[in-house]
Amino acid sequence: MKTKLISLALFATTAIGIAVFPSIQQAQAIATTNTLIAPAQDYRIEVVFVLDTTSSMSGLIQAAKEKIWSIATTMASAQQSPDISMGLVAFRDRGDAYVTRVFDLSQDLDSMYASLMDLKAKGGGDGPESVNKAMFDAINHIAWSKDNSVYKVVFLVGDAPPHMDYANDVSYATTLEMARDKGIVVNTIQSGRDQATARYWQDIARIGTGVYFQVEDSGNAVAIATPFDKKLSELATRLEQTRLYYGNEEEKAAQKSKLDAGSKLHRELSEAALARRAIFNATNSGESNFLGEGELVDAIVSGRVELDDIDRDHLPSSLQAMAPKEALTLISEKAKRRDSLKKEIASVSESRSRYIRQKIDALGGVAGSLDEMIFGVIKDQARAKGLIYENESASY
Repeated sequence: MKTKLISLALFATTAIGIAVFPSIQQAQAIATTNTLIAPAQDYRIEVVFVLDTTSSMSGLIQAAKEKIWSIATTMASAQQSPDISMGLVAFRDRGDAYVTRVFDLSQDLDSMYASLMDLKAKGGGDGPESVNKAMFDAINHIAWSKDNSVYKVVFLVGDAPPHMDYANDVSYATTLEMARDKGIVVNTIQSGRDQATARYWQDIARIGTGVYFQVEDSGNAVAIATPFDKKLSELATRLEQTRLYYGNEEEKAAQKSKLDAGSKLHRELSEAALARRAIFNATNSGESNFLGEGELVDAIVSGRVELDDIDRDHLPSSLQAMAPKEALTLISEKAKRRDSLKKEIASVSESRSRYIRQKIDALGGVAGSLDEMIFGVIKDQARAKGLIYENESASY
């Protein structure tokens, strides 16, 4: 007989029962009316940042590195806890080290963020940039969903107008028609106050059925360090220690790549940024980034996988020599610890939010910040896809 952890099996069975029949009365009503229950809609957000990485953008690039996790948490704050995928197109100009670098959509935000950290502001200094090429790649070289229910959005961020004089270039107007056909909204964020850039950015947002807004070179981002950041960073480390991975050699190589990206973030990010990441990872939307593919504890506890069905060679090395009962006990302990740590992160996060709100109120508010502008855009546009945001302000 296959070895099972009874408590986990009971938990999974109970959860399934609750999901299918929330109450006896509802079940009876369904039987009486013979009405089929439509499957719950999966809410998703796909967002791609098209980012000018020339030298003049150093301030805003640094702001993006600090704030991406807050933006992700803001998107996650919808009532429906959407699945979130992010992508990135970095661009400069012909003659620079690169014209574009494309990082496809992924729920593995750690790896995407590690790539963002490697981007340095260099080159440029000569006016127009390869905006047309960047926009074309964002719309055509990113694996956008074909599902019309998905909120698909681009944020074009830069401080210089597009080159409109290049041969063999597709103009942004043509690319934006492709975007509309794919259901992708294009918003523009202008860094600085160059009037030529403003005209183009406004035109791109208009054709892209999006919104244009302007920020200072620093991004006007709210970056407040708090006394709670260190604790959240420590809790994040302990939370990640509850993960175990299984799979074949190829799958384990991909898992190692993700873990390496996470280790890089812990080495190089500020405590404040690590705190923001911890808060996102503890949300329902952040679970995909936190777990990745082939995470054993979640697979066993959820009932998707039974330990006896996994080849011993595919188990984590720490479990391969254990008896099944001993391994299941360890998995159960990690699951309990994970649940406890997530609750603690949520509690500390609430204290951190109150602290930041007091600081913001003392400053007289941050209505013109990058955070609030992006939140306002997402809140308005995502409503068309059924996503409801009741928060009054962005996450910080």
